[in-house]
Amino acid sequence: MRVLVVKDEESLAEAIGAGLRRDAITVETARDGREALAKLRLGGYDVLVLDRDLPGLHGDEVCRQVIGQRLLTRVLMLTSPGTVHHRPDAPGPGPGLGADDYLTKPFTHEELLARVLALGRRPRPVPAPVIAHAGVTVDTARGLAARDGRPLALSHTELGVLEVLLRARGAVVSGDDLIEEVWEEHTSHRTNAVRVTLGTLRAKLGDPPLIETVPGAGFRMTGGPDGGDGTDG
Repeated sequence: MRVLVVKDEESLAEAIGAGLRRDAITVETARDGREALAKLRLGGYDVLVLDRDLPGLHGDEVCRQVIGQRLLTRVLMLTSPGTVHHRPDAPGPGPGLGADDYLTKPFTHEELLARVLALGRRPRPVPAPVIAHAGVTVDTARGLAARDGRPLALSHTELGVLEVLLRARGAVVSGDDLIEEVWEEHTSHRTNAVRVTLGTLRAKLGDPPLIETVPGAGFRMTGGPDGGDGTDG
């Protein structure tokens, strides 16, 4: 199981993570909502442990975006004492925002672990088989890609990079994240592999360019969205 813990207090986030790791759970942490959303757009998390009281981008808004962007993870919201927990579909105030479960602070490790394990056992939503953005489509089920209806002859690696960038929905994806998602663990000259693959992918996509390099940060898709993920029909 893979869990993302979002807490602005680094010591508490690490303490939560250390406790879950003792139970053989893979844990990553994020310090704020924007960092969390960037990680979630890359996919692969079974459960999001989300502190509601985040500075900047509030936990409520993070939860709304997780649901609105169909980021495929279960959400455990950490709330303050006295918070009223509504059903996800209930009107009115409170964190009825689509979170799968709520846990009031303070809590014990045993309580947190039980909630995380319960959410992790639930089936995850199935991602849409076709991703679309700015005229580019990737059929993940059949391994096919096209731009404006023109088929693209992509290698397995090029297709993987394109899929990761499309799923990020315009967010910046670092070279390290691309390596982790697409390449084998022991790939040699990995930085050069990313550069070469992006070069050939850009050439095959053609003009106008759709993949932008963000100096010191990574890469992202540009161009107008086609409404996000979609399906054939």
